[in-house]
Amino acid sequence: MPIVHLADMINHANRHNYAVGAFGVSGLQFVEGIIQAAENCRAPVVLNLIESNFENQEFELLMPAVTAAAQRTAVPIAINYDHGTSFASAERAIRAGCNGVMVDTSALLFSDNLWQTRDVVAKAHACGVTVEGELGYVPGVEGENAKHHPGELTYTSAAEAAGFVERTGVDCLAVSIGTVHGRMKGVPKLDYARLAKIKEAVSVPLVIHGGTGLSDDQFRKLIANGVAKINYYTALADIANRRIKENVAADRKGGHNALLSGVSDAVRVEVERCIHLWGCSGRAAEVLAQCRPWHDAEHVMFYNVPETLSENEIATLLREGKKALEAIPGVRSIRASRTIRSDAEYSYCLSVSLASKTAVEAFQNHPAYLRFANTNFWPMISDHITLDLEES
Repeated sequence: MPIVHLADMINHANRHNYAVGAFGVSGLQFVEGIIQAAENCRAPVVLNLIESNFENQEFELLMPAVTAAAQRTAVPIAINYDHGTSFASAERAIRAGCNGVMVDTSALLFSDNLWQTRDVVAKAHACGVTVEGELGYVPGVEGENAKHHPGELTYTSAAEAAGFVERTGVDCLAVSIGTVHGRMKGVPKLDYARLAKIKEAVSVPLVIHGGTGLSDDQFRKLIANGVAKINYYTALADIANRRIKENVAADRKGGHNALLSGVSDAVRVEVERCIHLWGCSGRAAEVLAQCRPWHDAEHVMFYNVPETLSENEIATLLREGKKALEAIPGVRSIRASRTIRSDAEYSYCLSVSLASKTAVEAFQNHPAYLRFANTNFWPMISDHITLDLEES
């Protein structure tokens, strides 16, 4: 149950002057370590699924495991898709079950970044999904995924940030004030004065990418100046890699499972350190009390067809329906079935799984749904009943 709305979680952190950790996930060992740390510390966390981590593994296969792990915890969890490269990335993430998306167009011109982010916001908000925008550019230096962020650092302007937030409608804003993706070289110099001006200029919580390599004091100053979410991955990857190397050194003939031994625990220790440092330890109960729970929803239609309608015609109707409805924002899957018992009141069922309760209303008012229902579906069936369901 404790998957909660990401915007609610970040806004709680923003109101109470702490930062929630968005910890990068690259496999089940990371999921286990992050969630165990959150449970030990009674803290909210964000499971951050970074697009570039899925070059060598299937995102849609990992997502059900991530969702199942989050649902069985007793602490608030949000699931965010991070650094997507396109509008299609946001669609993919929402369909798979993420309740937050960040499509990174920060390397583009301000106007292009603005309108592309605005398009993502329109789609995501129709499904109740949180959107993080980014203004300014955070480059990569060394470490995992740094290669995906080439180029030079571009600082965020407070004036541009104000216009960007107002015109896009993003729920939170990632800013560039001196951090980098991957590992820092030397002592990082962060522009706290710039961060304070941005905080004054915008009405949404601020996010820092590139948390690896910062000192405890720097983290405290970032939070004091308005940062409510910190993305953190490279340090976790380095810790996991170091543990694997230690396992190899200890037993060069060890099998695959032996190589991964202790990885989850190593990740847990570092996540616990961050949770305590960033001020979110012990806040699980109040976050759960003040955040909306996140539930999937279903739009279900039970129906009969006239005896004159052939099986081939029914199959064609459903095939055309699925094709039309799958493109609607928030639709996760569509299943057509028929009853087993011959004496049932209704013989057929069309079930549409949706991202959230919010997505149900958007679905029912979408032109593609209305066109299919009014032109193809209702004229072909004899009687029906429609239910909108939410997990209790």
